Amino acid sequence: MKNLTTSELRRLFLQFFSEKGHAVIPSSSLIPENDPTALFTMAGMHPLVPYLLGAKHPAGSRLCDVQKCVRTGDIDEVGDASHCTFFEMLGNWSLGDYFKREAIEWSWEFLTDEKWLGIDKDKLYFTCFAGEEGLPKDEEAHDRWVEMGVDPSHIFYLGRKHNWWGPAGQTGPCGPDTEMFIDTGKEPCGEDCFPGCDCGKYLEIWNDVFMQYNKTADGRYEPLAQKNVDAGMGLERTVATLQGVESVYDTDAFTGILSRIAELSGKNYGDSPAVTKAFRIIADHMRTAAFMLGDQRGVVPSNVDQGYILRRIIRRALRYAMQLGMPEMSLSRVAEAVVATYGEVYPELSEHREHIAAELDKEEKAFQRTLNQGTREFERIKHSFPDGRMDGVTAFHLFDTFGFPIEFTEELARENGLTVDIEGYRAAFAEHQAKSRAGAEQKFKGGLADHSEETTKLHSATHLLQAGLRKVLNDDTISQKGSNITPERLRFDFSFGRKVTPEELKEVEKFVNDAIAADVPITCEEMPYEEAKERGAIGLFTYGDIVKVYTMGDYSCEMCGGPHATHTGELGTFRIKKEEASSAGVRRIKAVLIPKE
Repeated sequence: MKNLTTSELRRLFLQFFSEKGHAVIPSSSLIPENDPTALFTMAGMHPLVPYLLGAKHPAGSRLCDVQKCVRTGDIDEVGDASHCTFFEMLGNWSLGDYFKREAIEWSWEFLTDEKWLGIDKDKLYFTCFAGEEGLPKDEEAHDRWVEMGVDPSHIFYLGRKHNWWGPAGQTGPCGPDTEMFIDTGKEPCGEDCFPGCDCGKYLEIWNDVFMQYNKTADGRYEPLAQKNVDAGMGLERTVATLQGVESVYDTDAFTGILSRIAELSGKNYGDSPAVTKAFRIIADHMRTAAFMLGDQRGVVPSNVDQGYILRRIIRRALRYAMQLGMPEMSLSRVAEAVVATYGEVYPELSEHREHIAAELDKEEKAFQRTLNQGTREFERIKHSFPDGRMDGVTAFHLFDTFGFPIEFTEELARENGLTVDIEGYRAAFAEHQAKSRAGAEQKFKGGLADHSEETTKLHSATHLLQAGLRKVLNDDTISQKGSNITPERLRFDFSFGRKVTPEELKEVEKFVNDAIAADVPITCEEMPYEEAKERGAIGLFTYGDIVKVYTMGDYSCEMCGGPHATHTGELGTFRIKKEEASSAGVRRIKAVLIPKE
C-alpha cells in the first residue's frame, strides 16, 4: 500500500480516470446553484443533478473531479478520528455511459493495482444493497465483485440504511450502492461485527452509487431512463488509511494548521484528550470557515441560512480557542495556515485571503460583545432560582436570545453555586429545532432540482433580474451571491453596497417585464469558457472548460447549467415583493411571476 500525500492522491485519482476517458472538471461552489433543498454542497453529485437527470454535460458523459463539500449534521462528532465539517470528495461519473461492471472493475483496479494505491486485497471488504421496501437485492454488484476475485466471505448484503444513496435533496436521482472498506486491524466488536458498524474495525473509503431511480415528490421511485454511476472516495479518510495514521487530523492536510494552533496557544497537539479535541475542532472549523468565506459565491456570517452555519462554527471554534488560552484575533491567523495549505489547489482562497481574515476578526469581536451581554443577563437572573437549579428553558433563552453557549452558562452556574437542568435545555433546543425544520420543509417544499415548470420559469427570471440590476444600477460588478427558488417565488442575493431605492426597483421590474413582453427565444449554446467571457456572458465558472451560455435576446447572456423556459413570453408578469439586506455588502430581492390570464 502506497504512502501518499493528500496532493498525490488527488493527482493519481484524476490521472487514473482521465486515462479511462473521463474529462476532469473543476470543483463547483460550496453553495448549490438554485437548489433550495440544501444549504451547502453535501456530496460530489450535488452540482451534477441536472446532468444526472438527463441534461447533456458540456464535458461529455464521463467525468471526474475533486469536489468541495460541507456537512454539519454531525458537527458534535467533530474532534474524533474521522469527522470533518469540510471535506473533499474524489468523484467519477458516468452519465448514461458505463454502469456497474465497469465501475466495479475500475474501483478494484485503482484500489489494488501497484501502479495506483496498491492496497492488500485481503484487507478489503465490500457491502451491497440487500433489497428493501419493494426495491430489489443488488445481486449484480455482488456477483461482479466475485468475478473480480473477491472472496464471497468479504462481501456483505446490508439494508437501506447502509447501501442506498440519495437523493441529495427531497427528490431526485438515487439508487443502491456498493461500499468499499479496509480492515484497520482492530479487534472486532463481536461475532456480528461487519463492514458498516461503528466499532472502527472497518473504515469506508469508497462508494459506487448506481443511480437507477428518480424519487418523486410523492415518494415513488421511478426507473431512470438514463442510468448513471456516482462514485465517491473521501479524500481525507483515504489519505489517513494510506499514511497509516489513526485520525484524518494526523495527515499532512492538517499539519500546518495544527502547528499554527500550537504556536498561538503555547500547547501541543496530543498533550491531553481535551487539548487534542480542542485542536481538532479549531482546525476543522477554521478550514471550513475559510472555504465558506473564500467561496466563489461568498458566504459571510449572519443569522440565517448559510451565514448562520458559518457563524455557528466560527463561534464554536472561538469557544475552544478560549479554552486553550489563545490570544484574541487568533482565528484569522489559523485561517492563514489553511490558505497556505490549500491556496494552490483552490486559488479562490488566496484571492480572498484578506476578506477571510477581516470577516473572522469582525465575527470574533462581535462574539465578545455577545459574551458580555450574556454574562450581564446571567448576573441579572442568577438569584431567581431558590432551589439552586437553573431550569432548561432559561438556559436555552440565554443561548437563543443572547447567543450564550450552554457551556458558558454551566461554567458561570458552577462559579455561583448553581446547577443547570441540561436535560430541560436539550428538550427546549430540540423543540426549537423541530420548529425550524418544519418551517424549512414548508419553505422548501419544492425547488429547481425538481425541474418543475414554475421553478424553471422563475430560474429564467433570475437571469433577467440580474441583468436588470446591472443595467439600472449601472454596476457591472454586481454578481449573484445566492439563489433560492420554490414554485411560488424566487429569492436572489446579489453584491451591492446600499439599499436599492423604490424608484430603482420599479425600473428593474420594468426591464424584466419588457424582456418578457418581447417574447424573445431563450437559446443555449456550448462554447469554451474564454469565448463565453469574450461574448460578455456573466456568471460563475463552475463546471468545466466548456460552458453552457443562455441568451435572451439583447437582455441577458449568462453562463448557467439550466434548465430554462424556451421563450421569455412564457414567464408571465414579474413583480418584486421585497428588497432587503442579506449580509454585509449583499442585498436580497424576493419576487414572483404572475401567470397570464
